[in-house]
Amino acid sequence: MINGEMTEQLAATDRGLHYGDGLFETVAIINGRPRLWSHHMERLQHGCAVLQLPPPDPQQLHAEALTLCGDAERAVLKLLLTRGSGGRGYRPPPTVTPQRLLFRYPWPDYPDLSQGACLRLCQMPLTGNPRLAGVKHLNRLEQVMARAEWEDPAIHEGVMCDLEGWVREGTMSNLFWVEGERLYTPDLSRCGVHGVMRGQVMALAKEMGIGVASGEITPQALAQVDEIFLTNSLIGIWPVGHFAGRDFSPGEVTRNLRSMLQMRLEVAG
Repeated sequence: MINGEMTEQLAATDRGLHYGDGLFETVAIINGRPRLWSHHMERLQHGCAVLQLPPPDPQQLHAEALTLCGDAERAVLKLLLTRGSGGRGYRPPPTVTPQRLLFRYPWPDYPDLSQGACLRLCQMPLTGNPRLAGVKHLNRLEQVMARAEWEDPAIHEGVMCDLEGWVREGTMSNLFWVEGERLYTPDLSRCGVHGVMRGQVMALAKEMGIGVASGEITPQALAQVDEIFLTNSLIGIWPVGHFAGRDFSPGEVTRNLRSMLQMRLEVAG
């Protein structure tokens, strides 16, 4: 669906194609409803402010999402917003006509990872840009190259570091670790995506009385922590069972957060 019309035709001059000039959101559709919609819209609005894009009408997008996915028990909605067409060159056109692209995909056939996902360390680094940090923009080449590093289906996700070697996130997920009874997640002020589910987990941890902080950690130190888990808008929480030659068991903090999150998401739809 493009701009509310059931079509696959987009102008070849669209700046999203030429320059990655735009934003995207990946939304879980559960029983015909987009889950955590307001949080996705809040991040999209923030991205529009950073990229100086006219923000879309959330109610219009919601109506289009229901038209496309309202009959789905479970599906994935991918929403793209581009700056639209503009002539050759990087300078944005004086008049911007954003393009709304909505795609419906089947729900992923994820394996049962209740006992833990297997992680690998990626060689492709994340470059830092504080002005774009946290924004889910269309430039995902670093993640594409990182995910191309392995084909083994037994490896479920890759850990990405910045140029200085600090762990920042997964190729498709945010990362958390537990030391003692305290929860940590990498600082994303220079690079990485502020995931919607990451925010939900941090808020939930505080409600449960679990101390939570952002910080720095190397891959070597990450392999020595008590627990690791991953989050995104589709997987919720994935416990990590193996990383850097070490086996992990889903610990108490991970299990309790996962259980409470599942109940909260069921209530939210």
